[in-house]
Amino acid sequence: MWKRPDHREPNQLRPVSFERNFTRFSPGSVLAKSGDTKVLCTVSIEPGVPKFLQNTGQGWLTAEYRMLPGATPQRQPRELLKLSGRTQEIQRLIGRSLRAALDLKALGEFTITVDADVIQADAGTRTTAITGGFIALVDALNSWVEQGRLKQLPICHQIAAISVGLLEGEPYLDLNYTEDVAADVDFNLVMTEELEIIELQGTAELGSFSRQKLDKIMDFAELGIQELLEAQRQVLGDFTFLKTDG
Repeated sequence: MWKRPDHREPNQLRPVSFERNFTRFSPGSVLAKSGDTKVLCTVSIEPGVPKFLQNTGQGWLTAEYRMLPGATPQRQPRELLKLSGRTQEIQRLIGRSLRAALDLKALGEFTITVDADVIQADAGTRTTAITGGFIALVDALNSWVEQGRLKQLPICHQIAAISVGLLEGEPYLDLNYTEDVAADVDFNLVMTEELEIIELQGTAELGSFSRQKLDKIMDFAELGIQELLEAQRQVLGDFTFLKTDG
């Protein structure tokens, strides 16, 4: 059996916290912490949408993700003119995940940009960005509702994300870096408040895995997501979901 470096139980999350209003000028900003991983999530809202959505009455959400140079033990060069494949993959994942939180028709022709900047990385940066980004998104949209710039909060789903890995054949929730590099199988899962799946990314780094192992991974993921959803609700309080036909 794998011995976790921080002595957690296999199905135990790292300590999670969300510090809201972390920056002054963004309508939504959250410093999301998951163990030693720290991600600053900020949200901006601007009039207009991409060309393919113009005159449709529908809004859009996109995301940008960056690893700050001092986020890891060895300095990470800034990505300026060309983004790495990893960065592009992660920011698209964040965008897809948080778009699922929105009723884009109710948003109207506005574009939301979620910026996820990793201040400190100890694995799970993309899942922390999604979970913290949801809180920043709700805060930003609430501020626009309070200002009368939106008629209602266009949130139709609560969103959270978590990692699960197989180490020595057994599932472990919310991997830190030591576990992440040692895992035989690594999954990232994004789910709604109803535990419906938005995205499931899974790879066998070594060999393969069975359907039974996948079921165990999903069981662990659901436990972790439920805890994260509750942590979000503790921070945000009550908010009303829009009903959709989806």
